[in-house]
Amino acid sequence: MSNWQNFFPRNDDEDEDDQTEFDQTFATKDGVIFLIDTNQTMFQKSDDDGSHFDLCVKCARSVMGNKIISSDKDLVGVVFFGTDKNKNKNDFRHIYVLQDLEQPSAGKILELESHLENNNNDFKAKYGHSSSFSLSDALWCCSNMFSQCSQKLGHKRILLFTNNDSPHADNIALQRQAKAKASDLNSNGIDIELLHLRLPGHNFDVSRFYQDIIFAPDDEELSVMPDASDKFDELLTRVRTKDHKKRSQGKLNFSLGSDFDLAVNVYTLTSKTSKPYSVNLYKRTNEEVRKKSTYFCEETGEQLMPSDIKKFQTFGGRKIAFEKDELKEMKKFGDPGLVLLGFKPKSYVKNHFHFKSSQFLFPDESRIKGSTTAFSALLQKCIDRDVVPICQYISRQNTPPRCVALVGQKEELDDQNMQVQPSGFHLIFLPYSDDMRKLNLQKMPKATPEQVDKAKEIIKKLQFKYNPSSFENPALQTFWRNLEVLALDKDMPEEFTDFTAPDVDRINSRAGKLINEFKEMVYPDGYTPGQKAAPKRKPVGDAGANKRCKTDETTEIDVGQMAKEGKLAKLTVADLRSFCQAKKLQTSGKKSELVERVKKFCGE
Repeated sequence: MSNWQNFFPRNDDEDEDDQTEFDQTFATKDGVIFLIDTNQTMFQKSDDDGSHFDLCVKCARSVMGNKIISSDKDLVGVVFFGTDKNKNKNDFRHIYVLQDLEQPSAGKILELESHLENNNNDFKAKYGHSSSFSLSDALWCCSNMFSQCSQKLGHKRILLFTNNDSPHADNIALQRQAKAKASDLNSNGIDIELLHLRLPGHNFDVSRFYQDIIFAPDDEELSVMPDASDKFDELLTRVRTKDHKKRSQGKLNFSLGSDFDLAVNVYTLTSKTSKPYSVNLYKRTNEEVRKKSTYFCEETGEQLMPSDIKKFQTFGGRKIAFEKDELKEMKKFGDPGLVLLGFKPKSYVKNHFHFKSSQFLFPDESRIKGSTTAFSALLQKCIDRDVVPICQYISRQNTPPRCVALVGQKEELDDQNMQVQPSGFHLIFLPYSDDMRKLNLQKMPKATPEQVDKAKEIIKKLQFKYNPSSFENPALQTFWRNLEVLALDKDMPEEFTDFTAPDVDRINSRAGKLINEFKEMVYPDGYTPGQKAAPKRKPVGDAGANKRCKTDETTEIDVGQMAKEGKLAKLTVADLRSFCQAKKLQTSGKKSELVERVKKFCGE
């Protein structure tokens, strides 16, 4: 699967004891260990990105920085294998634990950055190199780091960095031990991910050794092993993909008919990123202040327990109270899950139907055997026939049903055999008739065919291959970079280029002439697009007097009619005085005096 940014939404208003089908059993903390090979070929300088060892350290540093931002509760560790010296609790030879499995911090990031500044000679003097290591011992050391961790971890993963495709090539016993230990780790729920690097003039052959070390996680489909990498951007993308745990937003049954269900997981592929909320701290201890609400009876002042609080509805002048179970029953529309209603052509799903972010479906073989096979068959047939299943969708208990369309998607790989998009169904929410709105658009002048053709020429000149990941949020990037400067005690933040700002020079070079021609065709002479209109000048003299003179034409009719109807009291004091001034009457006095004065003038 690709690097999914998934989250589990929880409504604070929901009751904690609601029995839903959603997966709420996972822990909120994950653990990842960077297991880095330190043989001498890892320190050969190749290009501007530096040696392979530098690439690995840069990836570890980047992941730690992202962990602090996105999930600071996760634990990260760094282990070297193939060193001459050893440092670990079990005294394994040639295994050096650089950083224990702990929460990332500024100090750990600075320690990794110090290794980027040193060269191979410094590393050799401090740690040394040795080819007498045992990969089994390295995996065993990582396993012990997970088992000795005092915190409960929801997901455990080892990221193995190496450019040697056949360790222990001359020792079959060590190879068997490593394969056996990798199988034990997989049985204990510890995933091993291979991040292989390519040496110049040599292709990394996974089949020589590592195909028996790597096991596909339960939440991923077996796919082609990606090619070896020697670029930082490629390696970092793979590290973030492997590091991220794909947590399902829900576990549901997909009913295709009577007594025929599939098990599927619901994922959120993308989610909006925002700045973190501010945290209140106690000024004396600098500890986080936690809020706690307590309810008291308004009449007696006695503290109320949750069982003492009831909800009611006013009906017929009476307050009808409801029990907690009665409220749950009223909100229940059915069991959570998907029910197939039928099929529609893919063209039925329109772009303007969008009113809520889509979700993603993937089979779950662990709950119902055969789900993957049936799911893949349904997906393939829908893609071949260009149709979409229409389903009833209830995401959780006490949630009203929605009509959804399942749009199929094939797996796509890039040039490096890395997965660009997974195979599965996009769950598109369909709007009800009440969700559709009719717009009353004002009649606007229509463009001529010549103007339309000129606009098309401009658009063709300014087209480019758009990729959302190429445009970062300037406000968020500036915020986190400034925060990083404070945390790491740096002088200046890293330079950031705002690609969302228009490139005026490139636009002018590509379509400057066409844009000028378009302006001459559409806008009148002397008009500058985007220029603000000049503010209106106020008339010289008393603005209030000018306004009164403007309304004097209708004053006699309006005020006289209101005097006959006895509605003078509804006029404001300003209106009454304006009328008196226009008729050369006295304007002083209270409102009641002005009303009587206008009545006499009007003969009432």
